[in-house]
Amino acid sequence: MSAPDSKPEVTTSARTTPNLLAKSKQLSLNKLESSRQVRPVGPPRPVSNVQVPKLRKGPQTMRLTGVGNPTSTPFENFSRFVDPSGKLNFSGKAVLHAQGVDFSNGTSYKINMNDLKLEGELGKGQFGTVQKVFHKPTNVIMAMKEIRLELEVAKLNQILMELDVLHQSKNDFIVDFYGAFFTESCVYYCMEYMDAGSLDKLYNKGVPEDVLAIIIIAMVKGLKFLKDKLNIIHRDVKPTNVLVNRTGEVKLCDFGVSGQLVKSLARTNVGSQSYMAPERFNVTENGYGVQSDVWSLGLTMVELATGKYPYPALNGKGGGIWEQLSAIVNGKSPSLPSDKFSEECCDFAAQCLNKDPSERPTYPQLLEHSFVKKYQDVVVDMKSWAEESYSLRQDIYKE
Repeated sequence: MSAPDSKPEVTTSARTTPNLLAKSKQLSLNKLESSRQVRPVGPPRPVSNVQVPKLRKGPQTMRLTGVGNPTSTPFENFSRFVDPSGKLNFSGKAVLHAQGVDFSNGTSYKINMNDLKLEGELGKGQFGTVQKVFHKPTNVIMAMKEIRLELEVAKLNQILMELDVLHQSKNDFIVDFYGAFFTESCVYYCMEYMDAGSLDKLYNKGVPEDVLAIIIIAMVKGLKFLKDKLNIIHRDVKPTNVLVNRTGEVKLCDFGVSGQLVKSLARTNVGSQSYMAPERFNVTENGYGVQSDVWSLGLTMVELATGKYPYPALNGKGGGIWEQLSAIVNGKSPSLPSDKFSEECCDFAAQCLNKDPSERPTYPQLLEHSFVKKYQDVVVDMKSWAEESYSLRQDIYKE
């Protein structure tokens, strides 16, 4: 990926002159009078005295409060979000440009493509690509997420939410944020590079209980920080969104679908369905709370411990998505094998996976659980586990 030489330009289409519009209108009316079989090609233009038919509802376009016509096209909205200088303005909360990002709270991060050397792709997700990059001014390796700008409300909200959470999250259990910038219709943000990767690539045939305890404690502390300090629910807790470095540190990532809690509740249904709590498949006007993240934590714990996702797999053998979702909503909660894990460990998972959200523990209660107490002062060699798991993954990839 080459560094941009200049800021992107935003151009607008030439407007039709009044004379041409009048001629076009007369020509269209003449054609309609001459033959009932003639139909206009493409979406009709709104012309005076001519009723515009209703079109099928397509992708939702961004509407800006108090700006322009609510039926504005995505192209027109692009010029409202991205000014001619190439700055991307998120409703005054954050302004991204080619040299960095400025947040409304006064915090600014200066970083740009010219400072970075691309070193390879780390992975692809639903909303973008992650690259390993070298930041030349500081000699720091970073992970850079690239998201191509699309003017859909959901996509823009996810970009803003992740930027907002990352820059406010000064916490040992959440990935560090190094900055963001906008150029050539793409948003880029740079984060801490966790060189062992995500947990789904590391648990292999299962994680030993002491290592499992350290991972779960880190996850609970990270989720508690989001709830207590930012009033945020993660909504997409799963092994792929928990990163590990080769020193054994464990941190949460991917906050694009996180939600602001209103009276301790969220209402929109986003995230990975396979890890959603049962109550999220039947969301009422009462919404759901952080207890749904506690369920996802428990499901992640069982998967890490046993080395496999506990519900029917989507591989043709265990059934399709409906069988899986039916098992989550109507089936028995997964559990840990009592012959392989301690009573405290099994009980921790069971409490997280209670079908009744009101019976699930809070984060402070989880941190007081006997499973956490058992391991909180134990020295666990997380570095050796991370190194061994990472090496084993590399060997499997080579085969």
